[in-house]
Amino acid sequence: MKTDVVAQTFSGRKQSLIEDARRERGGGGGGNGGGAPGSPGPSRPGDGTVFEEKDGRVTVNILFALSSEKNAGFFKTGKIFETFEAKLLHVESRVGRKSKNCPSSDLEFFMRCELHCSDLDVFINSLKRVADDVRCVQEEQVPWFPRQIKDLDRCNMLITKFDPDMDQEHPGYNDLEYRKRRAAISELAFRYKQGDPLPTVEYTAEEASTWRKVYQQLRGVYPSLACRQFLDGLQQLEAECGYGEERIPQLRDVSAFLKERTGFQLRPVAGLLSARDFLASLAFRVFQCTQYIRHGSAPMHSPEPDCCHELLGHIPMLADKEFAQFSQEIGLASLGASDEDIEKLSTLYWFTVEFGLCKQGGAVKAYGAGLLSSYGELVYALSNEPQYKPFDPEETALQPYQDQTYQPVYFVSESFEDAKMKLRKYSANIKRPFTVRYDPFTCSVEVLDQPSKIQNALSQMREDLKTLHSALEKLGSS
Repeated sequence: MKTDVVAQTFSGRKQSLIEDARRERGGGGGGNGGGAPGSPGPSRPGDGTVFEEKDGRVTVNILFALSSEKNAGFFKTGKIFETFEAKLLHVESRVGRKSKNCPSSDLEFFMRCELHCSDLDVFINSLKRVADDVRCVQEEQVPWFPRQIKDLDRCNMLITKFDPDMDQEHPGYNDLEYRKRRAAISELAFRYKQGDPLPTVEYTAEEASTWRKVYQQLRGVYPSLACRQFLDGLQQLEAECGYGEERIPQLRDVSAFLKERTGFQLRPVAGLLSARDFLASLAFRVFQCTQYIRHGSAPMHSPEPDCCHELLGHIPMLADKEFAQFSQEIGLASLGASDEDIEKLSTLYWFTVEFGLCKQGGAVKAYGAGLLSSYGELVYALSNEPQYKPFDPEETALQPYQDQTYQPVYFVSESFEDAKMKLRKYSANIKRPFTVRYDPFTCSVEVLDQPSKIQNALSQMREDLKTLHSALEKLGSS
């Protein structure tokens, strides 16, 4: 991650030398380059300044300045590169500006080069004799993330942990017909591209029977165990979207319903996605949704997400505006985050969106999809057996969880608004060299890594505030 010194050095520029070089190299990241503060001494492999080492040679990023009194210094630096047999990979220059370390520089240079590891210390010290403000710069490594909604076509990393073709414990492992059916439905998702019409599945009588058993069993306990937002959403789905015992809803109808209410839309997925890809989709208000159904021999349990889990557990909650925003903010927090932070965010998602409880009307109610699509765990979670803890993102993110049996502990939120504010505060501390902002007009994510972008965002917010202020004035005068 970048340090304060280099952040100050390059802030306000239209683009940095390092950013351009990184783009040419094909590396990650939306932010400006990071660097080591000052030049305290020779740079050594392992100090964070060397970003690649292979076969006894290292690749380094070097920044230095040449003042007007040292115009011949450029030729001297070239001689140093030649002496140490440094292979130049990228060279760039720009007009410099005054700094504390180099008050009269005329030109700044950025060079990426490869040289022998054993020569690195002497090489850096030799440059310092002929140039000003010599320093090594660490290349920023930010994991790729989608910037536009069409980029979700690349978010397709499947986890095969519960695949019926591979997991002998899966109820459908020994049922070849079921596995063929699953493969056929999954193929529809594999072929899907963003913007295509959502595929329709003609469900069989056996599949419809499985759905009916699940729907009847869960519908009977929802009124006493599910939160108000879930019940409201389910009622709307039953009235307007064909939810009921008789047929499995189609993604196309459900997606249109959601988009009108909260801006969320569905996308077919072939199975369990990696946490990074799944969370990234939420940033665009896209929910990755399976279309296959659990095996008929175990209608009340599924080791993986299926259409019962998605359509009954998740969709009614996503019809609530506040919960939809809560879900999107988890997704936005994941973009460009480290693997460690992705693990923590996915754990937060697990204990909220999947297995969350909240207080309503003096009682504890369920809002997590994993609970609301599993009769056994729903009843268990709201009994006196499990342990309850107040939702605290710092603690929740480190809580071990179970994906094959009931949870030993559940986290209870005071409200969705309370959970959202706590998550927002937690997300602000995730270390990224930038902030992201979702643009609902273009369905894209803007990376706020330059002052001009931040100014544009502030201008838009001022216009929104003017509209709200005008509305208040009209109400006051009426």
